[in-house]
Amino acid sequence: MINRFCKHQLWEVTPTLVAVAQGLQPADTVIKGAKLVNVCTAEIQEGIDVAIARGRIAYVGASADHCIGDETTVIEAGGAYIAPGFLDGHIHVESSMLGVTEYARATVAHGTTGIYMDPHEICNVLGLDGVKIMDEDARRVPLKTMITTPSCVPAVPGFEDTGSAIGPDDIAETMTWDSVVGLGEMMNFPGILSGSDHAHGEVAETLKRGYAVTGHYSLPETDRGLNAYIASGICCCHESTRAVDALEKMRHGMYAMMREGSAWHDLAALAPVIADGKVDSRFAVLVSDDNHPHTLVEKGHLDYLIRRAMEEGIDAVTAIQMCTINCATCFKMNDDLGSIAPGKCADIVFIKDLESIEVTRVLIDGEVVAENGKVLFDPEPFAYPEWAVHSVHIKDPITPASFAIAPGELDPDATEVTVRVIGVMGGRVDDEERRANIAVEGGEIRSDVENDILKTFVFERHHETGTFGFGLTQGFGIKRGAMASTVAHDAHNLLVVGTNDDDMAIAANTLIESEGGMVVVADGEILGHVPLPIAGLMNDLSAEEMSRLVGKLEEAWAEIGCSMPSPFMTMALIPLACLPDLRLTNRGLVDCNTFQFVDLLVEE
Repeated sequence: MINRFCKHQLWEVTPTLVAVAQGLQPADTVIKGAKLVNVCTAEIQEGIDVAIARGRIAYVGASADHCIGDETTVIEAGGAYIAPGFLDGHIHVESSMLGVTEYARATVAHGTTGIYMDPHEICNVLGLDGVKIMDEDARRVPLKTMITTPSCVPAVPGFEDTGSAIGPDDIAETMTWDSVVGLGEMMNFPGILSGSDHAHGEVAETLKRGYAVTGHYSLPETDRGLNAYIASGICCCHESTRAVDALEKMRHGMYAMMREGSAWHDLAALAPVIADGKVDSRFAVLVSDDNHPHTLVEKGHLDYLIRRAMEEGIDAVTAIQMCTINCATCFKMNDDLGSIAPGKCADIVFIKDLESIEVTRVLIDGEVVAENGKVLFDPEPFAYPEWAVHSVHIKDPITPASFAIAPGELDPDATEVTVRVIGVMGGRVDDEERRANIAVEGGEIRSDVENDILKTFVFERHHETGTFGFGLTQGFGIKRGAMASTVAHDAHNLLVVGTNDDDMAIAANTLIESEGGMVVVADGEILGHVPLPIAGLMNDLSAEEMSRLVGKLEEAWAEIGCSMPSPFMTMALIPLACLPDLRLTNRGLVDCNTFQFVDLLVEE
């Protein structure tokens, strides 16, 4: 693989590395007196020196004095631990609500030197042109931003309307880009299992290049379906929520990406698979998937995930392996990344100790890019094109009357009906299809606040089609008001949930006016608002400022009665038709186990 993410390709610098390793030529930088977290052998080596030349490691051993010349920069480790730079194997930068520049500012100081970014959020809105914007922004910062081309745009064809569509020919084109290293999560597992030419065509174009095909197998099934899915060439999956899911994937040679993000807290359930050391952890990877800005600012990034893994009983060295060598090997990039060894890129993290995992210095390609929690790079703000900041296109004016639920099949004399309800749960990606009896008033179904059943609408916002879907959700616990968001996976249409039509209309129109975002409204007042004008997904503010806005938004959620963690992330999955059980898109309610549209009313 030609890896543009390294300062120099290995074949360009082998004579220099060989000479430096033998003391025939001075190194650019030498690290002295470190405790090496050796992820190759899962051991700690004390008193280790590392010599670096032309962005790569030339020597690792007891003394690099022979590599030091007059111009060599010497870094005294003073007994600090050093580890390979941390790699996030599955992340959607857009879910941080930050552009790549600001994302890098927020993560590199925490030891993150590379991410495998699946920009399918912006791709669903703006197509491959949106992906190119993310790539252009990424090239301005040292963070190694490897792209896995979005595979499922839309996530499940035929069940929603997106701003764009991606097919095998598009995948083939992107596989020639120097920023692309694989295929983004193949959420269309029904297409893979049914032999769809579209899904298999995208996988084929990736496999032809020898690149990694990343997965998304969310079914609670570990036999025929899982075997078939892996046999298609898909190498990893971040959708395990049960220990048995992760274990069976690892047993079948699939990398089980154990997720711990702002809203999805899977480590507690998955860590026992490897925590006791009885199962080899080489196929286990730590990933964040989605992080809100306040998580990055307050807790950190992969350093935080390592601490969480340790809290769940995984030892520190194994946890570090899970976001270094294991991740690099998953993406077939371990020749360059993932370990501190001769020939590898000099991406190195200094750690105060293996209890706090406090990162004190970060090197990328041998250059110091962060020290003591602060990054040392400061590019100008990225200039987004006009077409990227005007992406909310709603056909019809939204008024309180837009939120009337009066299904045509509703008996005009009915006073109560049985309905399907989407049951959401904090900290989990799956939901439950529930049944409930609900009152009918004046020929309409209304929110039942006492039983926590809320009206929910999804309005198409890309092509002014005027289509919308309606349903009912349960689990948010709010007592008044409404919430709306244009972050609504994966089509990112306009999603509105609420207790009453007036507040729902205010929430929707607030986001139309701000060209996207997230908002909480109660009693006609806007309690919290995060504008996201870039594709309706991101803002160009700093992570700290976005954290402040998101913090106020979460306070607004709590004020109206919701106590779940990162509730907007849970809400954002209501339209995601590739996750079980019941979802709502702009085309209607979808049974995501049978992949059929279903009615709100349940026939007796």
